[in-house]
Amino acid sequence: MEKYFLSYLDILEAEAIHILREVAGQFERPALLFSGGKDSITLVRLAEKAFRPGKFPFPLVHIDTGHNFPEVLQYRNKLVSKLGERLIVRNVTKELLALIKKRGLKESKGKNASRNALQTYTLLDTIEEFKFDVCIGGARRDEEKARAKERVFSIRDEFGQWNPKLQRPELWSIYNGRINYGENVRVFPISNWTEFDVWNYIRRENIQLPEIYFAHERNCVVRDGQLLALSEYINLSDDDIITNKKVRFRTVGDMTCTAGVESNAGTIDDVINELKLSRTSERGETRLDDKTSEAAMEDRKKAGYF
Repeated sequence: MEKYFLSYLDILEAEAIHILREVAGQFERPALLFSGGKDSITLVRLAEKAFRPGKFPFPLVHIDTGHNFPEVLQYRNKLVSKLGERLIVRNVTKELLALIKKRGLKESKGKNASRNALQTYTLLDTIEEFKFDVCIGGARRDEEKARAKERVFSIRDEFGQWNPKLQRPELWSIYNGRINYGENVRVFPISNWTEFDVWNYIRRENIQLPEIYFAHERNCVVRDGQLLALSEYINLSDDDIITNKKVRFRTVGDMTCTAGVESNAGTIDDVINELKLSRTSERGETRLDDKTSEAAMEDRKKAGYF
């Protein structure tokens, strides 16, 4: 009898597909949060494997801060057109005045201003608008330490808030999606993946990515030792240094708080070889909004962040 062995990527893929199908089976109005980044792109490929040749049982939802990388938005539109799936976009910029008035918020100002906090409230309003009972996200547990406290099925209360002390057990990969009225669930099918796993899966599946993930020449603002892409959204100050660098971006986010890393990695294999030598997480190295405090990510998640 011939033996059949699954590779570690096959095992991760099978687990993620199982989770996506559990979402489709347990919830009435799911959505897949899609940023155009490599993790959400990986989720889309997994959804294809889980549900094709049928349509996805959920729309793709992008909460756009209005400060996104143009390359990522172009990629998003091209991919959605190719898939023939529904895309819902809610833009912080367009909703800003209403958002501020409704919730009494303020847009941050100054040198390191970012709209990530407002993005959370736009997401909560979008969930309320479409009555989504679950949102699928691409978070991984190696991104940031607060992620490791979260279950695959992560319950949010009627205010969209997360309590790390009220996480349900998930023994034997049994996921409990039962919720009370007003509650919401965030589901993370690639919780057990690492950045290295995602890149190896992208290589195996020959997935195309936005160009910013690979080394390219770009004008950058050197700030606090970080390389921010020069754009109209950056509030420049007298001590900022503008220089041209060969960089790539490990993660996709608001241009005002997502830094690049100097790199010569022009192919997927080059990126994977770089990661073998890396000792920092992508968010820890390149996301300025995670460095505002020791518990910055956890505080945002408690307020309703992805």
